[in-house]
Amino acid sequence: MNSDSHLDKDNIDKPISVTGTDNLPNLNIERIYSYLVSELNLKHSSVVNTVALLNDKATVPFISRYRKERTGNLNEIQIRNIQERFNYYQELEKRKLFIVSSISSQDKMTDELLLIIESSRDKQTLEDIYLPFKPKRTSKATLAKQKGLEPLSDIIFNQFNPDSDYETIISKFIDSEKGVNSFEEAVSGAIDILVERINDDSQIRGWLRDLIQRTGIFSVKVRKDWKDKKSKYEMYYKFAEPLKKTLSHRLLAVRRGAAEGVLSWNIDIDRERACQFMERKIVKNRNFIFLKELLRSIDLAFKRILLSLENEVFNLTLEDAETEAIDVFSKNLNTLLLEAPAGEKCILGVDPGFRTGCKLAVIDRSSKFLEYKTIFPHPPQSKKEDASRIIFELLKKYNVEIIAVGNGTASRETMSFIKNILDSDSPIDLISVSEAGASVYSASQVAIKEFPDLDVSVRGAISIARRLQDPLAELVKVEPKSIGVGQYQHDVNQVLLKKKLDFVVESCVNYVGVKLNTASEELLSYVSGIGPALAKNIIDYRNSKGLFSSRFDLLNVAKLGEKAFEQCAGFLRLGNSRNPLDNSSIHPESYPIVERMAKDIGLDVGSLFANSDSLAKIKIEDYITDTVGIITLKDIVLELAKPGLDPRQEFKNIEFDDKIQDISDLKEGMELSGKITNVTNFGAFVDIGVHQDGLIHISKISRSRFVRCPYDFVSVGDKVRVKILSFDTVLKRIDLERIENA
Repeated sequence: MNSDSHLDKDNIDKPISVTGTDNLPNLNIERIYSYLVSELNLKHSSVVNTVALLNDKATVPFISRYRKERTGNLNEIQIRNIQERFNYYQELEKRKLFIVSSISSQDKMTDELLLIIESSRDKQTLEDIYLPFKPKRTSKATLAKQKGLEPLSDIIFNQFNPDSDYETIISKFIDSEKGVNSFEEAVSGAIDILVERINDDSQIRGWLRDLIQRTGIFSVKVRKDWKDKKSKYEMYYKFAEPLKKTLSHRLLAVRRGAAEGVLSWNIDIDRERACQFMERKIVKNRNFIFLKELLRSIDLAFKRILLSLENEVFNLTLEDAETEAIDVFSKNLNTLLLEAPAGEKCILGVDPGFRTGCKLAVIDRSSKFLEYKTIFPHPPQSKKEDASRIIFELLKKYNVEIIAVGNGTASRETMSFIKNILDSDSPIDLISVSEAGASVYSASQVAIKEFPDLDVSVRGAISIARRLQDPLAELVKVEPKSIGVGQYQHDVNQVLLKKKLDFVVESCVNYVGVKLNTASEELLSYVSGIGPALAKNIIDYRNSKGLFSSRFDLLNVAKLGEKAFEQCAGFLRLGNSRNPLDNSSIHPESYPIVERMAKDIGLDVGSLFANSDSLAKIKIEDYITDTVGIITLKDIVLELAKPGLDPRQEFKNIEFDDKIQDISDLKEGMELSGKITNVTNFGAFVDIGVHQDGLIHISKISRSRFVRCPYDFVSVGDKVRVKILSFDTVLKRIDLERIENA
């Protein structure tokens, strides 16, 4: 099982075969490695070995956790960077081969052009080079060429003083059979060819693109229909700033505003400077008889190029903005998924409501659903006594330790009602829980399959209780983008967003580890090497054969072979196993090493756990082999010192001010406690218990230090103290300031 994961010292720097390139034998893999080494500032051996592991179907969590010697101790981010950039450069190299083949088939390839193509390191530059040779649809230029006017365009472009006069030269190209009936038609056709030729010039396009990116002014204005109307885009009604300084959230906001018909935009550049550059590049003879036609061609080409590049640069800038927005979402999601769990507590979940009542659901310490009820403590029914009785019955019947209340409609009213009926010295904690994404889960096929006979709102109450007990285990059941901890997540590239967020979920799940005998199918599907199909097979095995008693029982699961076992085993935990190592992050492939360590100091394996005195006697250098190095051995000893330690922080509750339940209860200057629900590039949103999150603008996050990036100061889930600066009950806006050192 371990043969394919050994550290091969002899082959560490040898190039490897790359999946998907069998039909492209000339693909320059070594060139890709050199790009990655220089771009990512990594060792050649680290890059080569990481790519080899990825091509061998190893997952990023597995590689970063259990193949540190092979990668040179790269972390997940570095490995994912290698994965993403390798794919980019592999596509680039494939495109180079295609372009070389295409140009060669036209008999237009030269040694100089080949060198330029092979040295290109980005796709845009490569496409600029290929543009003149790219097969085109029928255009004015192709029609003019068909009429025999290309030689005339060459005469004008090359600017050699001809022996004949203007009329004599042009008259040679007038041919009624070819559709050229006049001087004007001949000149117009030649200009069409010249415009396309200039438009296709990679140096001109590259220079102008750079000019737009460096000096372009991003100008936004309101459309006429919205000129006198209020909207959330008012700050952009008259807006202009250098494009290179425009923040990502502003670009995305303007794009959304334009899509909604409120805003319009353009990129202004120094047109005179651009035209002068093009003239210097093209005009070589100011006394040329066709100078007027040449200048006309330059002017028309400039307008055509500018229109094309303006949209291209904006889209490229938007791509960067989308990438940044996706990174924002990823950071927030990572923090949210790794929020501290309340742990193995019996919890009463409450999905609050007014007219339809509050749904109550109890889960036990293993998160198993026990019972549900509906109460109507609020108007119009106001059955407070019945509601109190039902709550107390459930609390007593199941020894409930925590009451979790969703933070949606009627949340504060429900929190106040429950707090009033509990004794002041009650040991039961009352906690507000974010409902973000809960409604999506409640109506999903996952929820229906889990609780087919329950109402949507009851499923919501169960989910609220579970996401307090273990946020990660419950939130993996919700599509990540529905959790709502990003900015403009519905506007960005959805394929890239899903890919990135799935990476985050996978990383978090494997970082924490999963309890094999209690994990849901959805949670198991994110474990390294498993996926949806094997997750279902594991659940089926558990249902038919009973609980797993050893990690090695996984090999009896249908279609779970040795490769999948290698990838997943270290991330799965078994508290009831015959082997105590099964409840640790130590991989089964390292069990023999731990057994040797225990034997060498005269103990059994179980006695090593949390035994600092015995662990201090182990000389880990004695256990280095060709496949296991000092890094892995240190990880093993660290895990033995603190076995099964949950890496997430300790759970802490936050209490809102009972007197503040609605935005109308706020006053300027008031100080309140809150919880960070979302962090963006322009600030942080805070739940202060009034059904509407307030915003701490980036300028109000710290008084003592300049804040360039909000993430350096706050994270999703942080408990903060804030001051109310202003609020608008109509627009539902609350401006906050963070009180430092509170």
